[in-house]
Amino acid sequence: MALLARQLAGAVVGPFDLELEAGRCTVVTGPSGVGKSLLLRMLADLDPCRGEVSLDGCSRSSMSGPAWRRQVTYVAAEPGWWADRVRAHFDDLEAVRSLLPDFGLADKLLDQPVSQLSTGERQRMAMVRALVRQPRFLLLDEPTSALDADTTLQVEAAFQRLKQQGMGLLVVTHNEAQAQRLHDRRLRMTRQGLAEEARA
Repeated sequence: MALLARQLAGAVVGPFDLELEAGRCTVVTGPSGVGKSLLLRMLADLDPCRGEVSLDGCSRSSMSGPAWRRQVTYVAAEPGWWADRVRAHFDDLEAVRSLLPDFGLADKLLDQPVSQLSTGERQRMAMVRALVRQPRFLLLDEPTSALDADTTLQVEAAFQRLKQQGMGLLVVTHNEAQAQRLHDRRLRMTRQGLAEEARA
């Protein structure tokens, strides 16, 4: 299974050619402002773009945006919330509770107002929110930027388990140590495009 993009371009970034494989983690690094987040948003069909994107040979243009995003799911560095309480964002609370320990989150947080969660708790809860939908590819933008070192390692361990289950990951990070720990494949983005980096 693969997520393929050919000549993917937006108003200010691209074109990019990219192939992401199931069960592997591709890490993208590069300077701030170069368009890494835009790349993720274009892959998830959240920003206007041109080019061809397909999942397992099925063109993105053949399905609705919501249907595509159930399979190719983007988690922003600062995720949005549309209801006051955490539990209102979930339909299957049992599935949520099964995921919380992997991300160091307590059940009681489900009964809290979103505003009372720390930045790191919101960040991790957004990952759980994405995973409940069982996507085939997860696009993560600075997923541990608000976390301490120990919690970062816990979340990274959860990512490794997701890979073992066959999920494909695309991770944007400025954390060099994290990039080294997570990557099966590594790309660097510059104004000129995406370039392969050798595995250390």
